[in-house]
Amino acid sequence: MGLSDHPTVKRYLEQKNSSSKAAVQQILDSDMLKKLAVESGADDAGLVSIDDPSLADQRQDILSTFPKCQSLLSIVCRLNRNNVRCIDRAVSDTEYILTFHRVNEVARRITATLEKDGINALYPASGFPMDMSKWPGKMWFVSHKTVAQAAGLGVMGLNRIVIHPRLGNFIVLGTVLLDRDVSAIDNPLDYNPCIDCKLCATVCPVGAIGTDGYFNFANCMTHNYRDRMGGFQNWVENIVTSNNIKTYRRKVCDKETVSMWQSLSYGMCNKSSYCMAVCPAGDDVIGEFLDDRKKYITEVVKPLQQKEEIIYVVPGTDAETHVVRKFPNKKTQKVSNGLRPDTIKNFLASLPVVFQRGIAKSMDTVYHFRFTGDEECESTITIRDSSLIVQNDLVGDPDILVEADARTWLNFLAREKNLVAALAQRRIKIKGSPRLMQSFAKCFPS
Repeated sequence: MGLSDHPTVKRYLEQKNSSSKAAVQQILDSDMLKKLAVESGADDAGLVSIDDPSLADQRQDILSTFPKCQSLLSIVCRLNRNNVRCIDRAVSDTEYILTFHRVNEVARRITATLEKDGINALYPASGFPMDMSKWPGKMWFVSHKTVAQAAGLGVMGLNRIVIHPRLGNFIVLGTVLLDRDVSAIDNPLDYNPCIDCKLCATVCPVGAIGTDGYFNFANCMTHNYRDRMGGFQNWVENIVTSNNIKTYRRKVCDKETVSMWQSLSYGMCNKSSYCMAVCPAGDDVIGEFLDDRKKYITEVVKPLQQKEEIIYVVPGTDAETHVVRKFPNKKTQKVSNGLRPDTIKNFLASLPVVFQRGIAKSMDTVYHFRFTGDEECESTITIRDSSLIVQNDLVGDPDILVEADARTWLNFLAREKNLVAALAQRRIKIKGSPRLMQSFAKCFPS
């Protein structure tokens, strides 16, 4: 039997040639798509073109994963506020887990419905899983936050969470990629729902949120994501490097061990997310804050500030200093964040992420790095006025020049290569005061 005689092929050709077969729309009706999103369980939805300028830095990643993409449908699902605010993190975690599942199911329903009508669609996970083969680099190909902002569903607040104009930051985001243009796209909001109350900064246990708008991702991730990614990697290494149970218990307390088990068994366990819990922004949320601010602080903010708990910090970071100064009722547990770059490109990209501006406040130094071997590149790193600038190529006059074999440098960062030995072997060469390298290392603890 030839291919053209196969029943499946014959049915397809009959349907294709049937005059009753409706032509698939080349441009999708925007109102229809938003209605479909709400009927599928979303609380709000918006649309944006793949050519939107705000998506320029992720357009290539999106198209490499879904080459047909022409438009993106951003969806929002509401979180229950009281669960997120609960001092018992198990209650909060349950809300997050179920709502992340809900967003994925909503996106799946939308995709399934569209595919029945001959429209190609694809949805990535609302949060996890991500493509861990790309760790420690960028593991997602769509930034739900960027898409949501472009689609008019909110603006990033001081806490780095998208704040919906009505629902506030008590939301989980998702995205559905579409292979068609849409009849109308949405515009970003013309205002920021964030009211700049700075409650998120006052409640953050590691001081990751600066009142001036600065945000330290590494300090946030080290504590809040302790059971995931780099934190999990560090936990495994603690097990491997422990000679016996006593050694392990000195590194990892019993609470952390069982927390890892719970995260593996039931889903993610956040250690904080307090910045989200206290945010009063959004039409549906702001009333209780404006009506009685003192009561709001007493009932929502202070319980989280006063909670006795373990805060995970990398030794020598601004986070460690912040806990001691602001939260004497909380205990620090010194850990590694597991951020270990595997390429020079990732090393340079990681510097702004792990930079500790408090440690660097007295520095005014220009570093030149020249890497050879597996990766050849040059970079200028300037630390001045508690700020960091990373530039391609060698720019200006340096205070110190570091020349290193790329693989040797990465092994040194991973604590697999001794610096003294590398210097003796001329695999790493330093022209300038070694003290400047010591100061550099203190700005990027991991």
